[in-house]
Formats: sequence, structure tokens, C-alpha cells
Amino acid sequence: MSKDPTFPRPDAGADEGAPATDIPAGPADVPDTAGAERSGLAAEPAGAVVLSSVGALPQDTDDDMGDDTDDTDDASGAAGDADDEAAGDSLETPVLADVLVAVEELWPESLAETWDQVGLVVGRPDAEVDRIMFAVDPTLEVIDEALEWGAQLLITHHPLLMKGVNSVAATSGKGRAVHRLIEGGCALLTVHTNGDSAVGGVSDVLADAIGLGDVKPLVRAPLGLVEEGIGRVGLLAGPEKLGDLAARVFLQLPAVAGGVRVSGDKDALVRKVAVCGGAGDSLFDAVRASDADVFVTADLRHHPASEAREVRADGKPYLIDLSHFASEWLWLPAAAEALGNVLADQGFAAELVVSQTNTDPWDFILTPGN
Repeated sequence: MSKDPTFPRPDAGADEGAPATDIPAGPADVPDTAGAERSGLAAEPAGAVVLSSVGALPQDTDDDMGDDTDDTDDASGAAGDADDEAAGDSLETPVLADVLVAVEELWPESLAETWDQVGLVVGRPDAEVDRIMFAVDPTLEVIDEALEWGAQLLITHHPLLMKGVNSVAATSGKGRAVHRLIEGGCALLTVHTNGDSAVGGVSDVLADAIGLGDVKPLVRAPLGLVEEGIGRVGLLAGPEKLGDLAARVFLQLPAVAGGVRVSGDKDALVRKVAVCGGAGDSLFDAVRASDADVFVTADLRHHPASEAREVRADGKPYLIDLSHFASEWLWLPAAAEALGNVLADQGFAAELVVSQTNTDPWDFILTPGN
């Protein structure tokens, strides 16, 4: 059965169509260029959240304090407002080179896989950057969204130029992307496998969303810290049915056409969980070595998945297969907040938002009964 296309997914128990809490959304004035049928986004997303450079989410305030609010409270509030304004005035607008320093602190390029292409793709290091957008993919639709909002920097998880090119003429999709970015005055930066391996990276955020404790890298980075590496493995608070775990994971993700696929007995109890945001079927040897009960990842192919299940007589590791896009989207709000905090610590102020464009490539799915 097809899944509700609402994006991001409302929190469990929230009203239908209500914005998910604590998920930094894209700017409210960005039009839905793909249309509601494609992305599930409202033309003007309600409850959009913009992260400031200090990484704090905006909080509602009640202007009606009541007649019993005394002058002391008013004076205290005024003083606090003045302090906040003074602190904001003391922060400077960074240039792109400043942002690159902060990005390197969070997601060192040395952590990237040797085959990967990370770092600055388009942009002048001396250009001012006071608006930064995060996205999974540097598609033309995402670039248009960033330019409409006025971003001077687009940070994407996936690279625009993975393989060698000999032309960026505007006769190809990638060429048009480069031209739009340059003409719109927006830099492009890729944080890919360095964002996967870093502490607080893609798989750390996925593990945290699932509720894992005692989390360790599935494959440690050869030259990194002990906490760095690809994938994560950890423990649930207690044994949980596979079907219940899959349902919880499903509710944490932005809704996509493909939903979540599960291999295993839905009533089987699991506790040790391996995770890898993005494509993870190259990690099956490490998953088996970790003795995980279940592997949560994306883009599982038929043969590796079948072989992984047959290696062990008990059928483990069970498999929970996610959308590639959805499994990595969870990292974006955390990454935006982390970068905002580092910039603030370095004395800089910038607005940071998460793209609202759903770049999952699938539009609908047919299953028995629909």
C-alpha cells in the first residue's frame, strides 16, 4: 500500500499534515516548483524553522504576560533583549573561506573515502555568506530553491561532479547546474563520506533517531578517532519486535513513495542494531562480524541481501531497507545546527535552513492490493 506523501512526516500522534517538530524546514516563501503530486510539499510550508548561527531553534513567546507582571520582570526582560541584541551585533558575516574552516572542523576531508569527491565545487573564497542551505542532492530543483531564498552557499551531501568531466557547458544537467549557481552567486560545497564517517555524521544521527545506546563505528576510520568510521552499531534499550522497530524507523523518516522494506519475522526480537545511512550492502561482512540482529540501511540489492540472509541459519541479520534519500535527510537538520554553532563560536552569524525539496527519485509504487 502506498505511503502518505507528507514531507517531512508529522510526528507520531500529531494532527494530519501538521509540521514535524524540531525539524528545521526550508523557507516558507520558497514555491513548490515540483508540484504537490511530486514532492508532497505544500506551496508555502507551515511552521518553517530557520536556524540562526547559534543553532538554537526559535521558541514561541507569549506577549500577554497578564496584569500581575511587575516592573521588575519587565526590566529584566528588557535587559535580556538588550544583551541578545548586543551579542548579535558583535557577530560578523563570514566569507566563504571562514565557512570552509568551520566545515573542515566538523567534517574533515581526510575522512572521505579515496574514491569520493568532496569539498568546494563552485564559489569564491572571499565572497560573503550569510545564508546557507543544506540538501541531500544538488539537483536543478534544489538549486532553484536555494537561489529563490537567496542562499550564498548550498551544502549538499551528494557530489555534483563525481566523475571526471571535460565540459560544463549548459547543454547538460550538470553544466546547467554549474551555470545557475555561478550566475546566481551561490557557492556549492559537498560533504559526502566525510559526513558519513565524522562524529555526529549521517549514521550517528540515524542511530540516535532509532534510540541506540553504546554506539560504535561499524568500520573504524583507519586514521581517525576511535569514534569515527563508516556505519554504526549499538543497542536498543531492550529487546523489541522487528516489526515494531521497523514501524518506529518509518515514522522518523520523511515520507517517500517506496516506504520501508523489511526482511525477517516481524515478531522476532532484536536488540543489537547496525545502521548505515545511504547504500550499505558493501558492509555485510562488518555487520556479520558485529553480530547485529538487524541491519538498517538503504539501497539493498537482491543478491547481496539474499546471500547475507542465507549465511546464518537463524536468518540474521534481519534487514530494514530504507530510501537512500530519506536515510540521509535526517542528518541535514543536525548538520545545519552543528555548523551554526561552530560559526557562532568563531564570531560569525549566518542563517541556515534545510531544503524542502524531496529529491527521492521515485514518484509512486505499486503493491498487491493497490
